[in-house]
Amino acid sequence: MKAIFKVLSDEECHRVHEESLRILKNTGVRVETPLGRNILRSAGANVDDTRKLVKFPKALVESSLESITRDFTLSARRPGADLVFRDGRLHGGESILLPDGVATTVLDTKTGERRKGTYEDWIAATRLSDALDEIGMYWRIVEIFDRTQDMDDYVDYVCSMFRNFSKHVNDGPSTPSRIPWFLEVIQTIFGTREEIRSRHPVSQVICPQSPLLIDRDYTETYLALKGWNIPVHIMPMPMMGATAPGTMISTVVQGNCEVLAMICLLEANEPGVPIIYAPVLATINPKTGLLSDGSMDYSIMSAAATQMARYYGLPAESAPGGTDSQELDIQNGYEKAAMKLASHLAWPDIVVGPGMLDGSMVSSLEQMYVDVEIFRLARKAQGGMDTSHGKWLMDIIEEVGPGGNYLGEPTTLMSIQDGEWYLPDIGSHTSFEDWVSGGKKDVLGQIREKVDQILEAYEPLPLGEDVEKELAKICKRASGQS
Repeated sequence: MKAIFKVLSDEECHRVHEESLRILKNTGVRVETPLGRNILRSAGANVDDTRKLVKFPKALVESSLESITRDFTLSARRPGADLVFRDGRLHGGESILLPDGVATTVLDTKTGERRKGTYEDWIAATRLSDALDEIGMYWRIVEIFDRTQDMDDYVDYVCSMFRNFSKHVNDGPSTPSRIPWFLEVIQTIFGTREEIRSRHPVSQVICPQSPLLIDRDYTETYLALKGWNIPVHIMPMPMMGATAPGTMISTVVQGNCEVLAMICLLEANEPGVPIIYAPVLATINPKTGLLSDGSMDYSIMSAAATQMARYYGLPAESAPGGTDSQELDIQNGYEKAAMKLASHLAWPDIVVGPGMLDGSMVSSLEQMYVDVEIFRLARKAQGGMDTSHGKWLMDIIEEVGPGGNYLGEPTTLMSIQDGEWYLPDIGSHTSFEDWVSGGKKDVLGQIREKVDQILEAYEPLPLGEDVEKELAKICKRASGQS
């Protein structure tokens, strides 16, 4: 039997939906984009242009939900790394990690000091993400401060992103001027427009603002990609007590309203576009007013969001929070493990967050490895206990009998090989004497060695000589425009 953590009953999920419909119909959402208001008006929404207010009839919300494609693939360059969704669930019941974006500072691996992120920091984080199999998708984890916002640096970033990451990429243009360059790069790598439309090698995050607001610039940039069928992670970030009401369930409702409103806009713009249900339901620390990233409330609401995704039959993307700690310390460890275990056991398809600390503002390569290890442990817990016929071993109990020993039994070795035990590759799991004689290695030192070994040895899947030649031409043209 598998272990699943639920915080809402079926009846409560239905009430969240019904309350969301009522708020969308009576209160509405402020839509800053005139293009978006026109699209929604044509779809049947009630639009007040003077107040930029849009109200959503129940029929519009429900038809928009029906329009969403639930069988699709988020493809990857790497063979075997495609993410296949069927009926809104990741095929096989698996779950993958998605690095959080975008840290403003990094924790230097060598010195342990904080500093602004660089291009080389981003390359290292991207390559480590690509090397760790549990991470199945890209999101830019580090802000790059030693490059400009000029078009040549942007195009170089996009090319380098695909060069250093071979799994699915969650990234897209943030301004209309970047769209032609982005599309040219992905066509060079992945093929024709129709191939991109059907295989979805890229997806994109859109963040409605809280409370109940759809912004103009970033939303219109995505709407301009109409016709490319780019899947969307809809990620509002209401904070309980600040940009959302002061209870968990009301924050769940508001976040759901913000997702549903954006679904209506995106499905009206391009019917059938795949949607990932991805609200970040966060909370403030009432003592400081800051984000409380290490709060169990955060994790509980993430589990509720996963249940709402299942209610709608949509892929679930969970951001379970992390830690408020400023360093890789004991607080970091217990907050990360507790927050992530609860939300992981709700078992979303995509789990956001490896690699961050201090309120998801600081990137750390060691933290990324720790978070992957927590995910492995959570996956073991979620898998529960295999009670199939061959696991009971009643004949072995009878054969060994009272006072016997199972160490030499072939079934014991088979069970170890089959994964009945989880065997970590980091930490101290031996006697005190062996630990002392081995140099008293601490876990952080072990992780730093692991990260260094991975980065030294790992080579991403090459793009190919012909593709690299075409990308070089694109970069050269972009350089001439800057």
